[in-house]
Amino acid sequence: MTIKFQYNKISQQRLKKQLDIRLRALPTLQSKEAALRVEVKKAKDRMNELEKELRQQMDAYENMVRLWSEFDKSLVTVREVKMSSKKIAGTKTPVLEDVIFDIKDFSLYNKPSWFLEGVELLESLSRIGIEMEVFRKKMELLDYARKKTTQKVNLYEKVQIPEYQLAINKIKRFLEDQENLSKSAQKIVKKRHEQNQ
Repeated sequence: MTIKFQYNKISQQRLKKQLDIRLRALPTLQSKEAALRVEVKKAKDRMNELEKELRQQMDAYENMVRLWSEFDKSLVTVREVKMSSKKIAGTKTPVLEDVIFDIKDFSLYNKPSWFLEGVELLESLSRIGIEMEVFRKKMELLDYARKKTTQKVNLYEKVQIPEYQLAINKIKRFLEDQENLSKSAQKIVKKRHEQNQ
């Protein structure tokens, strides 16, 4: 990025304003980046916990695999997933409020005794799966926002701020040189004028 400027005080003032804006915004952007980095790590850790929990529950009921062929999976359906959103460092993220299930009536006398436990297991696994998806989406949104913020921080730190400072210094040196030449010219004119008198 090349900054276009003119060698005059108005241009210098405009560049100083732009530099000040970036210098004031930089700490805020750096804080936002750090907060997003922490939140991404939290979401990733929670995802790992949920995956571990899901695997444990699946492993615990591995011995019941033969029985699942008897289980009527249409007994449990997800009626509603209640969601809300929460802003984290300026980024809207999904929050799972509740999962509501519809459970069809079934006779405990006509069905095997483990059906009730199967319903609870299916609810639990469904809830974990839904929560994992919510955290995956949350992690994606936060990570995208973090990357964008990191790009902006790098743009300010490594490109724009140094270029604005360099441009301001060039204008300053040019104006100083112009002033020095003007003073020198005035001295020369004054000396010639004194010599002629």
